[in-house]
Amino acid sequence: MLRRKLPANIKSATKALHVDHAIEDGAAVSPPIHQSVTYRTDSPEDFSQKAQEPFNDVFYARHGTPTSSRIAKILADLEGAEEAMMFASGMGAITTTILALVQQGDHVIAQKSLYSASASFLTKFLPRFGVDITLVDQQSIEEFEKAIISKTKIILVETPVNPLMRLTDLRSVSKLAKIHNIITICDNTFATPINQTPIKLGIDLVVHSASKYIGGHHDLLAGCVVGSTELLRRIWDTSMDLGPTAAPFNSWLALRGIRTLKLRVMEHNANALKVASYLEQHPKIGDVFYPGLTSHPQFKLANQQMSGFGGMLSFDIPGGYQAGSKFLKALNICLNAASLGGVDTLVVQPAVMFRARLTDQEITELNITPGMIRMSVGIEDLCDILNDIEIALSKI
Repeated sequence: MLRRKLPANIKSATKALHVDHAIEDGAAVSPPIHQSVTYRTDSPEDFSQKAQEPFNDVFYARHGTPTSSRIAKILADLEGAEEAMMFASGMGAITTTILALVQQGDHVIAQKSLYSASASFLTKFLPRFGVDITLVDQQSIEEFEKAIISKTKIILVETPVNPLMRLTDLRSVSKLAKIHNIITICDNTFATPINQTPIKLGIDLVVHSASKYIGGHHDLLAGCVVGSTELLRRIWDTSMDLGPTAAPFNSWLALRGIRTLKLRVMEHNANALKVASYLEQHPKIGDVFYPGLTSHPQFKLANQQMSGFGGMLSFDIPGGYQAGSKFLKALNICLNAASLGGVDTLVVQPAVMFRARLTDQEITELNITPGMIRMSVGIEDLCDILNDIEIALSKI
């Protein structure tokens, strides 16, 4: 079949629609789902070669599948990287990536504010196998620098991050890491490659929970890691032992979702900024945390490394647990549900959500107040979101 050659320097929305057609194996505009687990080979020699070949998606599904290769190709292009791999979940991507790069006696630096499962993996799992962890304030490049020792192998960051939407200076962290030959990993789930491309800022590896904005519809579980072919080969080797393989159907759902990623993210950006501005002026609301507000302490950094500010924000309702609970119960359009990044507006009370993993003291140390609400702003009509919030606040 004739392969189409795309023009150079196409934009992100076009990449999400067309770059995977370079590996197209048929004329279907909507790509097929390759559900087969195993593929025939032509000879014992062919079998042996394919069994050892990294990223081979037509040998056995744990090695990869044609469907996951298509979404991986798009993600690599959007992030400006050489290679990408899909995983069964975002945590599958994070844990496999870190385990591929460390061994007993190594040291990892991470920021204190991280996705709770990432933090648990670092502080509870890795130390059992002789890997030391140091947590630092993500806002202080000096703390990152002071934490570096001769055995430091990885710096893991996430920006923006729960619950205060704090940012990490990716350029500064990457420059510091390169001086000491340390691999940097950035969780880019909240920002997406539409709003932020860490690899272009010097970061080595980028991870995503594809269940969030990439899929965009609250209907799949998947993750990915993006970076150089050299590093991805090491991660692929480890994935062969651990087996966190993305299911073909979930990869296909992510592929379908990413086609509209830019459209959705632009709407998330616009709605979230207006919701944050509205909340900041509301007499029943305390602090509002959104990197697109001039009141955000890192607003200047946000403008330097982000092209849009995302759909995630948090705000404090004075009155503690009870006030936050009343607000959530009074909402009709905004849904009280875990996760984020989909078309629907979702809200949670972090102090309640994090109780499953953290003590009350740990929650307080993260500056999470009892009445804090985290909102993943969806793409509903803005006036309906604001009206739903206003009615709920009137019940407090």
